[in-house]
Amino acid sequence: MIVSASYKTDIPAFYGAWFMNRLEAGGCRMVNPYGGQLHTVPLDRASVDGFVFWTRNIAPFLDNLRQVSRLSYPFMVHYTVTGYPRELDQGTIEPARALGHVRALAETYGRRTVVWRYDPVVVASPTPPRWHLDNFARLADGLAGAVDEVVVSFAQVYRKTARNMAAAARAFGFEWRDPEPGEKRELLAGLAAIAAERSIKPTLCGQPELAVEGMGVARCIDAERLGEVAGRPLAVPHKPHREDCACWSSRDIGGYDTCPHGCVYCYAVNSRTLAKRRFAEHDPHSEFLFPPKQNQ
Repeated sequence: MIVSASYKTDIPAFYGAWFMNRLEAGGCRMVNPYGGQLHTVPLDRASVDGFVFWTRNIAPFLDNLRQVSRLSYPFMVHYTVTGYPRELDQGTIEPARALGHVRALAETYGRRTVVWRYDPVVVASPTPPRWHLDNFARLADGLAGAVDEVVVSFAQVYRKTARNMAAAARAFGFEWRDPEPGEKRELLAGLAAIAAERSIKPTLCGQPELAVEGMGVARCIDAERLGEVAGRPLAVPHKPHREDCACWSSRDIGGYDTCPHGCVYCYAVNSRTLAKRRFAEHDPHSEFLFPPKQNQ
């Protein structure tokens, strides 16, 4: 079993103590966000083939990551670095710090352990397509030689996303839009070319309708990459959690509305106020990231 920690929240940045406590205990309890059912995810060495960590700030988790490595758990890190202005990313760390973290991870654990994510792509008045090309090139220059893949996708404009983007636009005085598919493909082709020039493989996450030449299909839960890190193949089902996904089967141990970073386009946060409250009330010694009563 591959454990994802987590595409629903930033466990390395905010919930590292809880994760390590549950690793020591050998498991955690989860609440199904849709039906409310409770279930257990085993985290003992015999049950876990590897971890996939997702973060925008690995710094608080570095000591924990060393312990995960000492316990011989294979792992990979999806590190999101976009360099967006504060109108869009209210609480993320500066890009220069994030780039330093990525390079340090690659130097310590190997290039195959870290994947750069430049997603979601948000087109707004502070971040028009030309800005993305220039910004992406600067970031790619900083990561050349440290990563071998960059995952890209456009923001999925759900109702909550549109509401939060509109509220931020009113508060900070900018405009935003969801580009037409043709414009998206043109920008993706430009990003793919920039990445390829720096020997970074560009891949597209979950949006096959936007496929362009030179950009592969992302496998965010990648048993083959984890197998290379582990030094042996992993016997994990290739069972994506959605039709347009190329991932292997995994169990995610995060929770929605729990990340206080404040990225206004985030699909996993309906309300930053709620996310900040839950973070403040979090108990690192609980079996649950957030007990059922806190998920009401």
